[in-house]
Amino acid sequence: MTAHYQMLIDGQWVDASDDARFDSFNPATGQKWATIPEATEQDVDAAVRAADRALDGPWGQMTPTMRGKCLRRLGDLLSENSEAIGRIETVDTGKLFKETAWQATYIAEFFQFYAGAADKIHGETLPIDKPDMFVFTDREPIGVVAAVIPWNSQMFLSAVKIGPALAAGNTIVLKASEHASAPLLEFGKLVSEAGIPDGVINIVTGHAAPCGQTLTTHPLVSKIAFTGGPDAARHIVRNAAENFAEVSLELGGKSPFIVFEDANLDSAVNGSVAGIFGATGQSCVAGSRLYVHEDIAEAFLERLVSIAQGIRIGDPQAEDTEMGPLCTQGQLDHIDTQVALAVQEGGTVLTGGKRADVQGLYYEPTLISCPRQDMTIVDTELFGPVLSVQTFKTEDEVLALANDSKHGLAAGIFTKDSARALRMSKRVKAGIVWVNTYRAISPVAAFGGVKNSGYGREAGMQAVYAYTRPKTVWMNLSDAPIANPFKMS
Repeated sequence: MTAHYQMLIDGQWVDASDDARFDSFNPATGQKWATIPEATEQDVDAAVRAADRALDGPWGQMTPTMRGKCLRRLGDLLSENSEAIGRIETVDTGKLFKETAWQATYIAEFFQFYAGAADKIHGETLPIDKPDMFVFTDREPIGVVAAVIPWNSQMFLSAVKIGPALAAGNTIVLKASEHASAPLLEFGKLVSEAGIPDGVINIVTGHAAPCGQTLTTHPLVSKIAFTGGPDAARHIVRNAAENFAEVSLELGGKSPFIVFEDANLDSAVNGSVAGIFGATGQSCVAGSRLYVHEDIAEAFLERLVSIAQGIRIGDPQAEDTEMGPLCTQGQLDHIDTQVALAVQEGGTVLTGGKRADVQGLYYEPTLISCPRQDMTIVDTELFGPVLSVQTFKTEDEVLALANDSKHGLAAGIFTKDSARALRMSKRVKAGIVWVNTYRAISPVAAFGGVKNSGYGREAGMQAVYAYTRPKTVWMNLSDAPIANPFKMS
C-alpha cells in the first residue's frame, strides 16, 4: 500500500494547493512506496507567513525557559518514536535500520542540549567611554529561518537547525529533500505534541523550483541554513541577495584520512572502514581520501581490502546487514562514471569497482589506488562507498596532499605522536579534525567547513548566537538637559 504524505503548514497537514505530488521509491527494492506533495509558490508563501505570524504570537510571548521545555519534550518524543521514524527513514533512504533508529535516539540529545541553552542566551553591559551613559546589548531572534535539509542525515541536520533556532526564539520553515521527505514529515507529527504552537515549525516538500527558490528568496525570511552540495549553494547565495538574508552553508567534503607509520593499525583500519563504508559512504564527512605512510601501506591495505570484501551487503532492515544501497539512481550512475574515469586515468581497483549483483541500488565497497594527486576522483565527491588510496613519505608531503583540495570539511589523523597530531590538526585546512577517531559528533561541538565545504557552524553554543541579532541600547542617566548641538564647547 502506498503511503500518502502531507505537508505541515501553520499546524495543519495539507496537500499542495494544486494537488501535485511526486513519488518516493525504496532504493533497496526499486518499488514506489509513498507519494509526497509538490509545494507551489503559494504553499511556501503560506508556510513563511505562518512562521512570521508565530514570531509575535504565543511563541513570541513564551519565556526562554518555556521554549526550552518545548524543546526538551520534542527531544523526548523523538527518542520515544526513534524506532518508528527509523523504519520509515530506512525504507525511504536505504540507510541501515540499526543506524537510523540509533541516530534518532541520539539526536534527541541535541534537542535536550538546546533546551538547556534557551535561557542561557544573554547580552552584556559595556564599559562605555562617555559619562552618564549606561549601555547594554540584548540578543533578539533573527526572525523566520529557512532550513534546507538533505536526505542523508536529516534527523541530525534538522536538529542542529531547529534546536538553536527555536532556543533563540525564532520560527522555522523546513524544506525536506525531494529524495526522501517522509522521515522529516514523520518527525513533524511530534511538533504539536511537544507543545510547540502552530506556525513555529513548518515543513514543506518539493524540488528546487519552485519550492526551494520561493523559500530562499522570500522577503520575510531572515536567515537561510542550507546543507547540500556546492552547486545548489551558489543558487542559495544568489537567492539570498533578494532579501538580504543571512546564510550559513554546510556543504560537501572530500575528507583526507591520514595514517602515519606509528598509528595503531587496528584502530586506523577500523576508523577508515567506518569513515568510508559507514552509511554506504553517503556522508558529507566521509573519509574518502586515504593517505597511508609507505612503510605500513602494504599491511594496512591488506587488512582494509580483506574487511571490504567481507562486508555484508543486503536488506537495510536486516540486523546482520553491514552496508545498504545508495539512495538514488543518480548516485549509482555518478559512481560508475567516476570509477571508470579513474581507471582510464591510471588508477588500479584493489577491490570492488562495480555494482553489486543484487536487486536495488547497491555498489560494492571499493578501493582504488591512485598514482597521482591530480586524478579526477581524488577531489570529486562521490557520496558512496569508494575510497581513493595514496601513499606518502613525510609529514610535509601528506599535509600538502591533504590541503590540495577545493573541499575542507573534515580530516582524520592517526598517529601516536601527540606533537605531530597537534601540528597536523593546526595546519590541515578543515573545519573538523578527528585524531585517532572518526565521525564522532556531539551537541556540544561545532560542526562545519572551510573553502567549498561552506561557512558558518552548526551545533554547540556558537550556533545559538548565530540565530540571534545583538541590539545595543544607550541610556542617558543624567538629569541635565542634552547640550545644544549647535553650540560646541
